Amino acid sequence: MWEERAYRARREIAALAASGLGVSDLHAEAIRVVGRDVKTELTCWATLDPEALVISMITSGDPRIPVQFEPLLVDAEFSTSEPHSFSAMAKRKEPLARMSDLSMRDHDRSERFQNVWRPLGLDQELRLLFDSDGTSWGAAGLVRAGHDFSARELEYLAAVAPAIATATRIAVRTDIAGRTAGASPAIVILNAQGEPRSATPEARVWEEKLNQCDSGRFAVMMRIMAQGAATSGPGGFHTRMSDGRGDWAVLQASSLVGGEEDGEVAVSIESVRGEQLTSMLLVAYGLSPRESDVCMEVMAGYRTTTIAQHLFVSPNTVQDHLKSAFAKVGVRSRGELVARLQPRPTVPSGK
Repeated sequence: MWEERAYRARREIAALAASGLGVSDLHAEAIRVVGRDVKTELTCWATLDPEALVISMITSGDPRIPVQFEPLLVDAEFSTSEPHSFSAMAKRKEPLARMSDLSMRDHDRSERFQNVWRPLGLDQELRLLFDSDGTSWGAAGLVRAGHDFSARELEYLAAVAPAIATATRIAVRTDIAGRTAGASPAIVILNAQGEPRSATPEARVWEEKLNQCDSGRFAVMMRIMAQGAATSGPGGFHTRMSDGRGDWAVLQASSLVGGEEDGEVAVSIESVRGEQLTSMLLVAYGLSPRESDVCMEVMAGYRTTTIAQHLFVSPNTVQDHLKSAFAKVGVRSRGELVARLQPRPTVPSGK
């Protein structure tokens, strides 16, 4: 029975990916598919930047986690002692993690349990990684009260997770292909808790765009950036983010030295250029490291013989890599390849 359910769910999720949905809409629909078979009180899915392994988008199930608990959930995600954080699971390639499998000591020190789930009357949590061919595209947290997640439910989720990862990878390509000309660069100054102290007018535009996709999402992303800046090194903290409607941004956060209050953080939000998404697209299309190298050389305008010299391979090897890349990306010429991997933003009608 569970095998049939998993098979049906994989088929439905594959159909969703093929329908051209972006990541936000895909995850919203997939949450309903999975929720039909695995019952929860609350569920939250996060899209991960596959290179930085940082949360770049959050989609909540229905009902949504109460808004007052969202900042506490973000804080726990960036705590160095928190078990089963999404980032840690991605780095360890850990596909599933149940809170009930923790030792009593680790369970009691979990900020998620003590500060979020316990006050909400929830005591069972399962975390699931969406990994495809060694690349992590997202993760999910499923929470409920009472009975623990069963072995059959774990088997079901383990069987469905790769399909979700592959669908997310396809949806990322869809989002980037539909990328619009974005808003102007923005600056937000946050206090140590991730609450805005000041912001440029352009930041309000981004706030409206994100909150139209999911109410309260801008505040959650600012909390993520504040926590990331507090735990990162001198180089600061960054991630890429989609508003779920075709606009992508690069967010960079760094601690302010000599700010009015200790722990102040400056966050810049800037629409991405085509080349800033190229590395994500190379991963999203499943290109090998050598195929990616050849594609980067092609995008730089080099001929086959020059690429061969740069990469210390024969021209025939370059052509073999290009043939493979063409097949994976779905193009038939170098010009089409460049256009697909360096998409130009479309200008919304009326502008």
